[in-house]
Amino acid sequence: MNVDKAINIEDLHRMAKRRLPKIAFDFIEGGLEDERGLETNTSAFHKHQLLPRYLVDVSTRDQSKTIFGQTFSSPFGISPTGGVSLFRNHGDLMLAEAARGANIPYIMSGASNETIEAAAKIAGRNHWYQLYSARDPKINADLIRRAADAGCGALALTVDTPVGSKRERNIRNGFGNIRGGLLQALSLKPSILLEALSHPGWIVEYLGRGGGTPMLGNWQPYAPAGADAEQVYKFVSSVRPFNAQTWRDLETYRKLFPRALIVKGIMSPADALRAIDVGCDGILVSNHGGRQLDQAPGSLDVLPAIRAAVGDRLTLLLDSGVRRGADILIALCLGADFCFMGRPTLYGAAAGGLAGVKKAIEIFVGEIDLVMGQIGCPCLDQLGPDFLWRDEWQRNE
Repeated sequence: MNVDKAINIEDLHRMAKRRLPKIAFDFIEGGLEDERGLETNTSAFHKHQLLPRYLVDVSTRDQSKTIFGQTFSSPFGISPTGGVSLFRNHGDLMLAEAARGANIPYIMSGASNETIEAAAKIAGRNHWYQLYSARDPKINADLIRRAADAGCGALALTVDTPVGSKRERNIRNGFGNIRGGLLQALSLKPSILLEALSHPGWIVEYLGRGGGTPMLGNWQPYAPAGADAEQVYKFVSSVRPFNAQTWRDLETYRKLFPRALIVKGIMSPADALRAIDVGCDGILVSNHGGRQLDQAPGSLDVLPAIRAAVGDRLTLLLDSGVRRGADILIALCLGADFCFMGRPTLYGAAAGGLAGVKKAIEIFVGEIDLVMGQIGCPCLDQLGPDFLWRDEWQRNE
């Protein structure tokens, strides 16, 4: 199927699965341990029903949304996703280009394969950067400086990776993380190699860029001179603080970055309040797409409690589990100002490159517009709890 014929994200999901070998597709698709978190995230949306209001003029519908002083054409953006070159060469730049074209934000992962500067040239202020901090404060300061100098509209510090996670699909496939390199995993697992060879399109592209581990572009300047991609990954592993990151670090980053500062991964209302005290501009409520703590609640489930705690004192963002335009509207009804998604645009990139990413965005835009019309909501600012069915209301038979 050509990506132009995809009518929903599930179509792009199936196309990506057909194009990618299992070892690569599982890296996108998998969670950790029993993968309860994946189901928790999606089922959280399924628990809610939108309540339509009729006899409303919806001949004109506006899904634009302003956050951090910038107006975007739709209320969603692209979450940070690492290792995109494993699925599509120069995929990070495709995400940036599609985001700029659709006027939505793109958060570049701290584990991206391209550089802050390259993405910023394409996406401008629609380009935000996700910081994975290092033990060396000079590296952190320089990464933040680069993001500021490149004009990134926001900086997002990820805080939900204090330790690694047991991603069992990756372990079974022969590598515990992308730093292991697909080439090494393929060579060690003959059955996986044979399965990969049944995906010639991906094999040709993968070998065309030399195979092996893709470079971590933003970290290369800090590694020893002449380090290859595998050596850069080992360097990053050696300097990542993991369980040493604290609120004091966040306070430092607040002083260093001149524009919007977001904390990604907050799930506790108490932590949300503390982020306000530090001076953060936004919180991205996220359980890392179900890839860090399998028993964590769904992002949508904790959203109302966090909104109740913070009120209107900061911008509240959400990701994890978004698969439909209706999901985004449900999140806005429950208190989110904006939503992000990672896997849907990765499916698009894997399935059809830039055209696939654009198609994923187009699908969400179209679904949001249709559902806004169906529920009698011409403008997103009107959304709230009254657009959601509540079980305590008596049902009309």
